[in-house]
Amino acid sequence: MESPAMVDAVVMFPSPAIGHFISMVELGKLILTFQPSLSIHILIVSAPYSAGSTASYIADVAATTPSISFHRLPTITLPSSTNTHYETLIFEVLRLSNPHVHQALLSISKTHKIKAFIMDFFCFFSLSIASQLNIPGYFFFTSGAGCLAASMYFPTLHQTTTKSFKDMNTFLNLPGLPPISSSNFSSAASDRNNKAYEYFLDMAYCFPKSAGVIVNTFAVLEARALKAISDGLCIPDSTTPPVYCTGPLIATNNQTDGDTECLNWLESQLSQSVIFLCFGSLGLFSMEQLREIASGLERSGQRFLWVVRNPPSDSQSLDISALPEPDLNSLLPDGFLDRTKEKGLVVKSWAPQVAVLNHKSVGGFVTHCGWNSVLEAVSAGVPMVAWPLYAEQKFNRLMLVEEMKIALPMKEDEKGFVTGLEVEKRVNELMQSDSGKSVRERTIAMKNAAKAALSEGGSSRAAMSRLVESWKH
Repeated sequence: MESPAMVDAVVMFPSPAIGHFISMVELGKLILTFQPSLSIHILIVSAPYSAGSTASYIADVAATTPSISFHRLPTITLPSSTNTHYETLIFEVLRLSNPHVHQALLSISKTHKIKAFIMDFFCFFSLSIASQLNIPGYFFFTSGAGCLAASMYFPTLHQTTTKSFKDMNTFLNLPGLPPISSSNFSSAASDRNNKAYEYFLDMAYCFPKSAGVIVNTFAVLEARALKAISDGLCIPDSTTPPVYCTGPLIATNNQTDGDTECLNWLESQLSQSVIFLCFGSLGLFSMEQLREIASGLERSGQRFLWVVRNPPSDSQSLDISALPEPDLNSLLPDGFLDRTKEKGLVVKSWAPQVAVLNHKSVGGFVTHCGWNSVLEAVSAGVPMVAWPLYAEQKFNRLMLVEEMKIALPMKEDEKGFVTGLEVEKRVNELMQSDSGKSVRERTIAMKNAAKAALSEGGSSRAAMSRLVESWKH
C-alpha cells in the first residue's frame, strides 16, 4: 500500500553523449523551477568511449541543486568486435542497460511516486519498461524540431523506397522542411544495412507510443516544422504525441572553469570584431585540414579565436578516445602563430564557449552545427558559418542556412575537405558582406525571440507549465 509520505518524482535517463547529458540535466533544473516539491532522479550510463568528462558538472549540480540526485548504472562492456560507429556504440550500451534501468525504476518507486520517466530519444529501448510499470514515458529530443520532424517521418521514407539514402543522389520533400539532399542524412541513418539505421527506425516507431516529446527549441525558431508535426503530417499512419518546446536550455554554470586567457584576450578586442572557431567535444580535423584553416584565417585578415585539438590517431573523425594536448607549433604552418599574434589567439583543446559567445568582441562563430552550440549562438545573437562534421549536423546546416537564415554554409568537397580559400571567403563574407549583415540581423531577432520564449507568458514557459501541470492529475 502506498505511503502518504511518498514524494513525487521525475526520473530522467539521458544519453551518455556529453551534449545530450547536460541539456537533459538543465531540463531537470527547469522542471524544478515550476514544481520545486519534485524530486529529480537522473540515471547515468557510462559512455562507450572517453570524450569529455561530466564529473565536475555533476558535482556542481549535486552541490547547488539538492533536489536532483544521480544514480550511476552498472558499466556495460561491449564486445571488442562491436561496430565502432559512434551512434551504434551508444545505442548498444543503452539497449544492454535496460535491465538496470528497470531495477532503478523499481528501486526509486519504493520511496517515490514517479510522475514521469523522461528518456533521451537514444534511450527508446526503455519506453517499454515505463509502459510495464504504468509510468508515463516521455522523450527528450536534444536536437531541433526540424530534425524531430524528419525523425518522425523516417518510417514513411523507409516504406517509400528500398534504397539507402547514401545511394540516392536526389532531393527529398519532407513535411515542414526545405528540400533535403539525400546526402544530408547522418551517416548512421544513410545506410539501410547499418545497425544504427535499424535503431533509428525503431526509435521513430516509438514516438506515437510516448506520452509526449520535449524538444530543446522554441516556437519562433522552427515554426514551419512544428506546424507540420502538430498537423499530424510527420506521422501520417499513427497518432502524433504532444510536443513541448521548452528551449533554449543552455548550461551557463562552470563556464570559465579557471580559463581566463581567451576572455582576457577578448577584452582587448573591438566590439564584434572576432570570429570564434570551435567544433564541439567530439569533432576533429586532420593536420592537413588544420593547416588549410590556418592559411584561410591568415589571408582573411580577420581577428580570430580558434580552439585547436589534436588530429585523430587514424581515420576516425570523432574523438572517441582521450587525446593529449596539441603541439601547436608542429600542427600549424611554420611561423603562423608568430605572424598572426596581433590578430588572433589559438587555444588548446577547450574554451568556455558560452562565455566566449556572449562576449561583446565576438561577431561570428564557425561551428560544427551541434544543436547545443547552435542554441548557444542564437541566445548570444552571434551569426554562424555552418561546418558540419558528424551525426545530424549536415541536416542542421540545411536548417540554419535555408530555413532559419542565421548561418552561411561552409562548402566542402565530396571527401569533406574544406580549402583555405573557402575558409577565407566565408569568414570575410560573414564579417563584412551584405549577406553576412542579413544573417547577423536575423540572428539578433532570434536572440530576442529566444529571450521572449523563456520569459513570463512566453511560448517555452507556457509549454513547460502545461507539461508539469499534466503530472498533477
